[in-house]
Amino acid sequence: MSVHRFDTTTVLPIAREEAWRFFSDARNLAVITPPEMGFLITCEVPEHVYTGLMISYRVRPMFNIPVTWVTEITSVVEGDRFVDEQRVGPYAMWHHEHHFREVAGGTEMRDIIHYAVPGGPFGDLINHYVVARKVAEIFAHRRRVLDERFGSMEDPAISR
Repeated sequence: MSVHRFDTTTVLPIAREEAWRFFSDARNLAVITPPEMGFLITCEVPEHVYTGLMISYRVRPMFNIPVTWVTEITSVVEGDRFVDEQRVGPYAMWHHEHHFREVAGGTEMRDIIHYAVPGGPFGDLINHYVVARKVAEIFAHRRRVLDERFGSMEDPAISR
């Protein structure tokens, strides 16, 4: 099983506190997830994440097949970063870091994801042809939604 990495940065013209409020509210995941994934939170969630919070979802990541996904918030540094890790779901491993940093005129949000697809070498092949592309599409959709909601801020120094 190989561990894969996806790293993306988005810069929004909003204060870090506003970005933090939006992203630390798990209910907003439905807003930024592509509609065809049928994302639905299946438990009660508070307004803001905290270390130890367990969140369960139903999602249709591929082939319209519903999957239960449970994540745990394993680390929170208020206003700066938080980490979610899959406890039940489609991946053999999922570790997602969310980082927030003030930049001139707004907030830089960086997502660093380490994940593994089950199935050994076959899973690596599926990742190469399907999963890596799907993860990139999900974050491209998220970026479009965030740009529509908050406005966009181009920064040539930030790699996308």
